[in-house]
Amino acid sequence: MATAPKALIVSDLHLDRDPGPTLSKFLQFLHGPVQGAAALYILGDLFEYWVGDDAGFPAAEQLADALSALPIPVTFQHGNRDFLLGAAYAERASLQLAPEVLPVEFAAGSALLMHGDSLCTADIEHMRFRAMVRATDWQKGFLARPLAERVAEAERVRAISREAGRMKASDIMDVHPEAVAEVLRGHGRSLLIHGHTHRPAIHHFQVDGRPCMRCVLPSWDELPGYLELDADGPRLLTLDGRNYPVDSGLPASSA
Repeated sequence: MATAPKALIVSDLHLDRDPGPTLSKFLQFLHGPVQGAAALYILGDLFEYWVGDDAGFPAAEQLADALSALPIPVTFQHGNRDFLLGAAYAERASLQLAPEVLPVEFAAGSALLMHGDSLCTADIEHMRFRAMVRATDWQKGFLARPLAERVAEAERVRAISREAGRMKASDIMDVHPEAVAEVLRGHGRSLLIHGHTHRPAIHHFQVDGRPCMRCVLPSWDELPGYLELDADGPRLLTLDGRNYPVDSGLPASSA
């Protein structure tokens, strides 16, 4: 009997400018589990920050070589850290750039893929910042600045974001139930897969009396893992193929 096509989904690697342990683990993942998959989806925050396709950070260029060598399609959604990743890098890495909300037909059925930060509607400060940096004029202005200035600004914003995250209540930084219900309702789907919150789990709930599922991906700078999705449904796994330990109640991340 033929094996159903298998998709693998990851997010929140937070790769830094220079190669490090997380990049090494991801390259092992690309040469391991990914080789048996039909497709790979990366749902944002692949990088700790992105200041333009011209930056040429060593880790990003090494990863581009590895991704472009894969024999399967790789789809990338922007996160709140790497929203400036553009067509030039996507071409080098053979990435298919996806919209913010991506409906996909899997062997297990229809699903919506998102990074997830747009669902954290209770975090008013983050939503305001998100609206500003997603504006075309802001992005053009930022990318026109010298590279050294862009890097310095990214480092400054990262430090502010980390400090702000320590001060916020964890429920504020998590996805809002009504935002989740609204996006599933609006797209007529019952399965949502996202990252961003660093609260890996598979949640079962109802929207308008309809059974639904929300799969939350893990952060690789905490404990690397991925979602495997085939005809048998979704499974959260560690890199060695064990069941992933689900959310233990640790604070979510909104940075």
